[in-house]
Amino acid sequence: MISLDVIALMVALWASYAIRLSVWTPALTSERLILAAFAPVVAIPIFIRLGLYRSVIRYLPEAAIWTIIRAMLIATMSWVIIIFLMEMAGQGIVPRSVPFLYFILGTLMIGGMRFAAKWILVSGTGLRRDEEPTFIYGAGPAAAQLARALRGHGNRYVMGLIDDDPTNQGRDIGGYRVFPSSDLPSLIDRYGITEIVLSMSSIPMEKRQAVLGRVTGLGVKVRSLPDISDLVDGRYIVSQIREIEIDELLGRSFVPADTDLLDQALAGKIVMVTGAGGSIGSELCRLIIRRKPEKLILFEASEYALYRIEQELLTASNNLVVPVLGSVTDAKTVERAIRTHNVQVLYHAAAHKHVPLVEANVLEGIRNNVFGTLTVATTAAQQNVESFVLISSDKAVRPTNVMGATKRWAELVVRQMAIEARTKPKKQVFCAVRFGNVIGSNGSVVPLFKQQIAKGGPVTITDPDMTRYFMAIPEAAELIVQAGALSAGGDVFLLDMGEPVRIGDLAENMIRLAGFNVRDANNPDSGIAIEVIGKRPGEKLFEELFYDRNNAQLTRHPKIMRADSTAIANYDIAAWLEKLEQAISDEDEAQARTLLFALISEDEIVSHPVEYG
Repeated sequence: MISLDVIALMVALWASYAIRLSVWTPALTSERLILAAFAPVVAIPIFIRLGLYRSVIRYLPEAAIWTIIRAMLIATMSWVIIIFLMEMAGQGIVPRSVPFLYFILGTLMIGGMRFAAKWILVSGTGLRRDEEPTFIYGAGPAAAQLARALRGHGNRYVMGLIDDDPTNQGRDIGGYRVFPSSDLPSLIDRYGITEIVLSMSSIPMEKRQAVLGRVTGLGVKVRSLPDISDLVDGRYIVSQIREIEIDELLGRSFVPADTDLLDQALAGKIVMVTGAGGSIGSELCRLIIRRKPEKLILFEASEYALYRIEQELLTASNNLVVPVLGSVTDAKTVERAIRTHNVQVLYHAAAHKHVPLVEANVLEGIRNNVFGTLTVATTAAQQNVESFVLISSDKAVRPTNVMGATKRWAELVVRQMAIEARTKPKKQVFCAVRFGNVIGSNGSVVPLFKQQIAKGGPVTITDPDMTRYFMAIPEAAELIVQAGALSAGGDVFLLDMGEPVRIGDLAENMIRLAGFNVRDANNPDSGIAIEVIGKRPGEKLFEELFYDRNNAQLTRHPKIMRADSTAIANYDIAAWLEKLEQAISDEDEAQARTLLFALISEDEIVSHPVEYG
């Protein structure tokens, strides 16, 4: 670069004399040769001092032009001083316009070479074979920054920006043309676009939904730029362009967590999570460790799951995490973990949750979900645990499968513990939190659909008209903790899951977001097919969160409601548990199933007489 700058300065000086004297070959006198030699001798040290050789040309910012102008101005003024000294010594006269022309031409050549080199390095001669033509949806500052960040990096080649604002359309922002969204189909065909990156993190959810509706089904992949709050919280690395989260597609509104409730429940407390390696359990652990508990006990039956979550949490805190390997049905292990660490808050997330698997393994499902909950709750009561929160399910409402029935039994066990706790002098709170599917959990339909789409299909669904409630795992974890902090004992909290989602629509939207078309009667030759395989044993067509939504009571949190518990069935649950335990001991699956649903039927009829006549 120094060599090129020397040549550029000499050419600029020759051009200055040529322009001033109107000749192509100015006379080469000794004075002019001496002055020509002094020009780069003076300029190069100044360029070095001002950092012109420290910049990497590929990443040279536009603002560098001002540094180049300043460096050339100082170099010219220093050269003029030398001219003045030579004239005083009688060594010839330099026309006054030559330094002025030298400054202008030198600036153009020094700056022009650098920015021309940058343009060649960044853009090359056009689109490379390995580059994917991309549009950015949005024309704000974040979109312009993203376009600059992608320029010359990775395999994305930004062809332009898309915006719905007419005032931006047709303009150039950051060197990229802004097109209207109505032109997207023709633009995709014209430029061979393979991906659209959404840069709209600050716009309302309703508008995002409208945009997603326009871009899905165009046969291109859709990605999203992380929100600036996600970058600050460390949820994404700065350069990451993430996939569209399915909760964005479902249009769920997000309510920020009440930090007072989170701190009230967790800060400075000794907390234990059963099922700590599962989807909900592990997310609860991540949330808990961020709220600075005194200690976090991870209770998990799976060795690998326990190792994985322990290693992840140890990066956040070395001294707070205690792993305990054991089953919730093992009373001695549970009692030792709670007693040894003086647990104050316990979140019971351990359960068998996969409906078909529990349906095929009834005795184990009952043993783990019902008697595991009984073991942990009884031990918590004996060891004076301050707060016990059961993670329940929407499948516990009018259950048609064993998994849902066991969850309802678990709710009844916890409610009984809450009633007994009211007679004790020391306050103990027992409650349950009921919600639907969490997106991306182990065994959930969403990761299954993703795997099937990645393999080219088909996407298998049990019934396209089946509906389910969905919630993001981090949101569910935050709401669980906040609900526990709101409990007065004996509560069943219901999380607002929004509107139920039709599974057929979910499958179609996920296929389109992945950049594929849905193969159907209208498009039989390409895309990914959706295959209906029929309902599995015990599956319901519609899930419910409430026995009666009108009787749900509001709490201080808009996403958390309390089920009406004024009508409580008066029966001896201990006797029912004894009979169920006997059926398990006898390995009588038919009797166990009969007892499982018999108690629930009695409880529903007594507790909800209006609905059951």
